[in-house]
Amino acid sequence: MRIVEDAAVVIRRARVIDPASGRDEAADVAIVEGQIAERPHPQSRTIEGAGLIVCPGLMDLHVHLREPGQSHKETIETGTKAAAAGGFTFVACMPNTLPALDEPERIRWVLEKARTAGFCEVAPVAAITRGREGTELTDFAALLETGAVAFSDDGVGLENDTVMLRAFERAAQLGSLLIQHCEFRSISAGGVMHLGEVSRRLALPGLDPRSEEAMIERDIDLCRKTGGRYHVAHISTAKAVERVRRAKAEGLPVTAEVCTHHLVLTHEACAGADPNTKMHPPLRTAEDVQACRAGLLDGTIDCIVTDHAPHSAEEKAVGFLKAPAGIVGLETALGLAAKAMIENSPVSPLAAREGGGSAVRGSNPPSSPLSKGGGDWPRLIAWLTTGPSRVLHRPPPAIQAGAPANLTIIDSSASWLVDPAAFESRGRNTPFSGWKLPSRVRATIRGRACITPH
Repeated sequence: MRIVEDAAVVIRRARVIDPASGRDEAADVAIVEGQIAERPHPQSRTIEGAGLIVCPGLMDLHVHLREPGQSHKETIETGTKAAAAGGFTFVACMPNTLPALDEPERIRWVLEKARTAGFCEVAPVAAITRGREGTELTDFAALLETGAVAFSDDGVGLENDTVMLRAFERAAQLGSLLIQHCEFRSISAGGVMHLGEVSRRLALPGLDPRSEEAMIERDIDLCRKTGGRYHVAHISTAKAVERVRRAKAEGLPVTAEVCTHHLVLTHEACAGADPNTKMHPPLRTAEDVQACRAGLLDGTIDCIVTDHAPHSAEEKAVGFLKAPAGIVGLETALGLAAKAMIENSPVSPLAAREGGGSAVRGSNPPSSPLSKGGGDWPRLIAWLTTGPSRVLHRPPPAIQAGAPANLTIIDSSASWLVDPAAFESRGRNTPFSGWKLPSRVRATIRGRACITPH
């Protein structure tokens, strides 16, 4: 990674896409003293933008930075370096740390560590319940005042109906957001992959999709009763998407996100029992993947996230049954999202690898339900910028004079091979090693710093 600090920069003749204003045109973008300027400074450094896209800095509502308590997996510094390498200038970090982010001083600690690192803005998500144990609510008001942007017990669903009702009531009073990991463990019953043909073939415990769908249904009912804002984390099933679609049609304050891996892989990717294909929620069926893509296109799903979840090589090396769930995602997010929603590419993991055989490439023919994306660059960038900002009720990032220079420069015509050894993240746990992905982040600009990842 290379970082250059400039008082003045001008990006010449780029395709400028700004979803907040609907702008999509060839133009110059000037930056002076860390802000977008109406005209370039006479001594500006020039970046030739021909063939490149300039857009607002990407945002990710769902990452795990692992600090405090699990710095062997990731640190705030390495995680935000990975974010910048992936084009992100903003990430919201989840509270399943050790200890949990359930006290104001822990929120302050995360914010200070992020300020010191300086690679991107970090917005902490605080725990809904103390210790994420599902029984006693945290002090929402104090956590919001300290800098928390939402509340979640991510990693576990909040199963107690009474406690969740109280959380909704408190969130409604304060105008805050609840982010739910949707899973009733009595239904998921220790499943480690999607309950279906692959889990039966491997004789591994299957995770019933009804565990996700039932919690969403209960929570939407609580949202209806209280008016509290509700966000579905890492949605993964067709029936879950339909429940959110109906809630939105009803006018309820319900939003949802989908992970990049749930847009490009099905549970067939788990057939080799590679622990790097173990997710939570798990990879689902082709019909579920298609429903998630359709949900993005019709506005049911508001944004794309990574659920960036680094683990050490030793933790992932214990076999599928015992390995922790989750993969890293910040540095592959843009390419995977473009592959899923623009490139119209197949999703077989072997087909995506450089040099895959013709028999594998032919295993997912053009008629496959997963062979068409249906999106374009303005919509893809919106799912990674204005979508997340709307979920958080933040002003949307924009490319306009006087705005902070938080920008991502993308080469949409480039392709590249995923090499985990080159990641800025401490985590190497990805099923996409060797994949050939479309589109590459050429630079991330944050204030006066121009960060070049490669």
